Amino acid sequence: MSGAAFFATQAWVDGRWQRDVLLEVDARGHWAAITPGQACPAGATRLEGPVLPSLVDAHSHAFQRAFAGLAEQRDSERDDFWSWRDRMYGVALRLTPAQLQAIAAQLYAELLVGGYTQVCEFHYLQHQPDGSAYPDELAMSWALADAAEQAGLGLTMLPVLYAHAGFTQPALRDDQRRFATDADWVWRASQRLNAAGRPLLNAGVALHSLRAAHRDDIARLQALLGDADLPIHIHISEQQQEIRDCLAATGQRPMQWLCHEARPDARWHLVHATHSTREEIAQVAASGASVVICPGTEGNLGDGLCDLPGWLAAGVPISLGSDSHVTRGWVEELRWLEYGQRLGLQQRNVAAAPGRQPSTAARLFEACVQGSAAPAGFSCWGLKPGARADFLVLDPQASGLLGLVGLPGAALLDALVFASQGEALAAVHVAGKRRVERGRHVEAESIANGFSACMRQLWGKD
Repeated sequence: MSGAAFFATQAWVDGRWQRDVLLEVDARGHWAAITPGQACPAGATRLEGPVLPSLVDAHSHAFQRAFAGLAEQRDSERDDFWSWRDRMYGVALRLTPAQLQAIAAQLYAELLVGGYTQVCEFHYLQHQPDGSAYPDELAMSWALADAAEQAGLGLTMLPVLYAHAGFTQPALRDDQRRFATDADWVWRASQRLNAAGRPLLNAGVALHSLRAAHRDDIARLQALLGDADLPIHIHISEQQQEIRDCLAATGQRPMQWLCHEARPDARWHLVHATHSTREEIAQVAASGASVVICPGTEGNLGDGLCDLPGWLAAGVPISLGSDSHVTRGWVEELRWLEYGQRLGLQQRNVAAAPGRQPSTAARLFEACVQGSAAPAGFSCWGLKPGARADFLVLDPQASGLLGLVGLPGAALLDALVFASQGEALAAVHVAGKRRVERGRHVEAESIANGFSACMRQLWGKD
């Protein structure tokens, strides 16, 4: 073995718990072999608890971590996504590259503690506060890349095409001036990021939304992409007002229009997809595209509940996103994904599949493991040969897990998602390297100091 070797008495392999698993890492930091039913060889690191694959956080706006918790008061008759967005813009208009790096480093460390080892950064905060370009037009992108490198988190950068304020608007609003890009800018940014040669950095592209990227914008970006095997992300059908505006402008609902006009394929990842019809779900399923669900943010913003049973029944790949970062761990996201369905449908174990996968948490978790690779631009993910050697080790002594690890194996993942509390991870590894130890990031103190200084600059002291 040219790399490292780990041994787990219990590990989630091929969608189920398996015993006595040898995990071998190659010199590149990818899995060379995953072999259950083995004795622990000399020289292998014996892991202290059950092992899980990590997940990709498939949707992030890192700068919004500085705004989390600051929009939970109402001083008008109505508060919704659109009023939240106007307040969020106030933060976006203030940040410097150095501040963005400090915010993102804290966030990325927290995501690792929350069980994510790769993040897809839906990045539209590009320019100087007055809207002019930085001397290096990717200054804000490099700030995010530096933050991810500091935290040791994998980063898929998604420079965003953001050209219009609405379906019928020819340009952006003044408070969107830092976001302005066109297809050529996005393609150029993606190429530069992919050419940077940073070990844990890759790039795709994104369209902010159908209201912000119109037919000609999308067509131009598709022409530039050609057959390039890069992930393409888009916000879609997050709010009812967006659907009403799309119907008024095009005569079609957003996902209906996208499937008819842009003809998405397996490179496409539809973020939120909260409000759908059966016909739209069927169209997305036929296209091969996936959906990225962000339960914590969708709940925080009052967006609504997705048709989770519909997406699962249609076999559409799903992944999770932490989006505005009011939540930053996949256990809580899965819990809210299922609990939202239970509240809306007044049923229990909505995501379970009797006769095939009766465990609610196992079905959701495995779906997200299987759905993690494509949004990040990877060919495979999880505990399988060829994937990057990322994994999580549960802490049997964590207060939130005491008594759970002794449960029957079939119930352990359900107990983790629906009956644990607090930190549950003994360790998090990225490319075979330990980044979290006993629920704490290995660089937590220095990263937190930078974040605290940044927050004092932004908000001052009471």
